Amino acid sequence: MSFDTNQANLENMDLEEIKGKTNQAFEEDESQERRSCKISESSENTKAKEEPDNAVNIQSDKNDQVSICYEAGPYAGMPKEVLIRYSNQLRYRLPREIIFWLILAATIVLIACTITVIALSPKCLDWWQASPIYQIYPRSFKDSDGNGIGDLNGITENLDYFVYLNIKAIWLSPVYKSPMKDFGYDVEDFEEIDPIFGTMEEFDNLLEAVHDRGLKLIMDFIPNHTSDKHRWFQLSRNRTGKYTDYYIWVDCKHELNKTTNPNNWVSLFGYSAWQFDEVRGQCYLHQFLKEQPDLNYRNVDVQEEMKNVLRFWLKKGVDGFRVDAVKYLLEAESLRNEPQVNLTQNPNNITSYDELYHDYTTTQVGMHDIVRDWQHVLQEFSKEPGRYRFLMTESYDNEEIYKTMMYYGTSIQQEADFPFNFYLIDLYKEMSGNGVFKIVDYWMRNMPAGKWPNWVVGNHDNSRIAFRVGAKYIKLINMLLLTLPGTPTTYYGEELGMENINLNNFFKWLKFLPILFQTANRDPQRSPMQWDSSDNAGFSTANKTWLPVHPNYVTVNVEVEKEQQNSTLTLYRELSFLRRNALPIHRGWMCYIWNDADIFAYVRELDGLSSVFLIVLNFGNSSEVNLASKISYLPKEANVRLSTDINKIGNKVQTASIITSAGEGLVLEYKTNNPVHTKAEFKDRCYISQKACYLNSFDILYKNC
Repeated sequence: MSFDTNQANLENMDLEEIKGKTNQAFEEDESQERRSCKISESSENTKAKEEPDNAVNIQSDKNDQVSICYEAGPYAGMPKEVLIRYSNQLRYRLPREIIFWLILAATIVLIACTITVIALSPKCLDWWQASPIYQIYPRSFKDSDGNGIGDLNGITENLDYFVYLNIKAIWLSPVYKSPMKDFGYDVEDFEEIDPIFGTMEEFDNLLEAVHDRGLKLIMDFIPNHTSDKHRWFQLSRNRTGKYTDYYIWVDCKHELNKTTNPNNWVSLFGYSAWQFDEVRGQCYLHQFLKEQPDLNYRNVDVQEEMKNVLRFWLKKGVDGFRVDAVKYLLEAESLRNEPQVNLTQNPNNITSYDELYHDYTTTQVGMHDIVRDWQHVLQEFSKEPGRYRFLMTESYDNEEIYKTMMYYGTSIQQEADFPFNFYLIDLYKEMSGNGVFKIVDYWMRNMPAGKWPNWVVGNHDNSRIAFRVGAKYIKLINMLLLTLPGTPTTYYGEELGMENINLNNFFKWLKFLPILFQTANRDPQRSPMQWDSSDNAGFSTANKTWLPVHPNYVTVNVEVEKEQQNSTLTLYRELSFLRRNALPIHRGWMCYIWNDADIFAYVRELDGLSSVFLIVLNFGNSSEVNLASKISYLPKEANVRLSTDINKIGNKVQTASIITSAGEGLVLEYKTNNPVHTKAEFKDRCYISQKACYLNSFDILYKNC
């Protein structure tokens, strides 16, 4: 064909037919490659059949043969139009929709299960419930600078000790700036660290190091009084502005160096609770030392000042407070004389605190409102997850336990998370199985339902366990402390079995100074912490420490006892871990099953969990008790999980014949599906604070059981 002919043909082509055409001379026609064609003999047969879904071209020729071209099926890189055509076909659409609805249904079920688990799960124990609280007396814990007095850096250097003990909460006795008339409980500045202990920067470093280890720091809060060196008192005695009524000032007669006191109120340290001030010309109230004037909490400015003190430390990150001497916050405005204990005693001869009933100087109306306000301040800082701020109160109320229980608050108004329970400190008054039972039951019976118990066996104001009840009972009392329900509090060194030091010669001259003697008389239980067998028990490199180290430090110290399997420290540590890991002890029921002159025995169990712990403690003489005869459904045999006698650990004990010697304790474990707390005869002898049940199939706790 000539060039002219081709040119003519092009000119005759319909322009619409070539519109949008591109040169594809070097491109493969994918549509052709993805098709296969089949020739049928008759178009009639073909027309009788339904056109296939994937038929893309059907043509008939002059011989009535039909050519049908099919797509080869979905393929990678197919254009959008082809993808849409296939995706709408039933065989592709149906599986896709089934998968979609299955995923949706599974998501709904998962969400429903999650909501159900959350709704049915008991409240997790908070940090102040899950761990023992360890009291540090900073003067005596560790000296880092060689001056013979413990300090903040010394505590920071030894924080790993608490990790070793599985203790998560540390309570720090006062480190505020103070003249130290009452060893820090006379505060000169609530927002400064006393140079004896270090600097504010060192406190911040301590707090950071505490939190880095997952620990919590509780501080002493001393709201009842200040030091007479405090700026507020100096302004108040000069009647300066709003500070005029920051303290309790009363007119009194003072002539010839003799004061006629406003009433018969007596200080806790003895003699009148009133002190005449030459500057102001009035008497001020001090329920403790005369250098510790009481604040006036009927003044709203004072209340706000103390709330700001809390905020100052909370902003730094402090995790909680122990409120000191809380029941003394308010006094009766009437200033009435307090009733005498002995009505025949000459009123002019009353000098001792115990000679009066303190109806007008303790637990006054309005005092609990102040505590609730402090709790509200802490709640301001408790909104961040995992940063709950804790509040505990100190109040010795003796036989008036109902007063102590009021610090728990109500179901509507919370006050303290718990008030300190000091009743076990008086264990020496009736050292027997029955005596211990009475003390434990006294608290549990009077505690409001659903509240959390706590137990204290020693502190800086009371002699050590070994002095009060004897060294052979130290392990036993630690076992009691760490297996009872609730939060145990340990005073530094009790985990080692430290003992009081003898200060009779050191302080013998103080007998001529009665008030100072009573203050110093608390020091035997405040001797330096015994870390190792080196000089000064590893507490300090100084030539002389602020108090003498106990002579037994060579054998009673952290370093030595860590290496001894039968040591007081080793048993304490194992009990601490058992308390954390064993659910029945961690948060389960407690049921008293036996008590007599020698033995106090109780079980710790949890609904749904077959593992039960039976604790048998001997506070008297050697004894053999047949618990199987007391409880018919008790298993015949139990394993010794822990014991004050290391040789018995791992042994089996017959519950019909449990033999213990004086000061011996056993933590027995057995399996049962017949828990004690479900039995009618033990209804009034079983307690639980936050009920939880164990679901073995899912290994979870739930509360509706």
